[in-house]
Amino acid sequence: MSLFESDEYQWRETYFIFFSADKRPRADKLERVLRSMNARYLLRDLRTDENGDFESVTVLSPDDYAAMDITCTVGDEVTEQALEMATELKTTATKDQIDLVARIPKCSGRIEVYHFEQLVFVGSEADDEFDDFMDPGALLVVLQQIADLCDGIVVDPQSGSLL
Repeated sequence: MSLFESDEYQWRETYFIFFSADKRPRADKLERVLRSMNARYLLRDLRTDENGDFESVTVLSPDDYAAMDITCTVGDEVTEQALEMATELKTTATKDQIDLVARIPKCSGRIEVYHFEQLVFVGSEADDEFDDFMDPGALLVVLQQIADLCDGIVVDPQSGSLL
């Protein structure tokens, strides 16, 4: 079940990790990486294709009041989006990021990381007081570890920037 369907979680943002399809992570390897990062992470619904390549997983980080739906897409749809994204990023990229931006149009794989906040104190008058429970640390660590695994480039499409 996607976290989009859960009343316990609210979507916050989405990040992309662009990579070459020949570096698509194997599901078992991605699972090992995610489990090794933090013993408190809970993995649900790990899905693979017929070759054992990663398709999707849900990662819950209860201590951070956060969760992630992570999915993988490869093919022409990604190639088209990668070209558009690189064109946008060229306008804001720093000198240090130019080489990364130049790699993006060559990418034919994309991992989407949908970040969710666990809702606490729902319906309480203290909603605003407890609004900042979520810690984005889990998200940042997961993004970096997956990017390292597939030699990927992390993009925040909302801000049009690289991480």
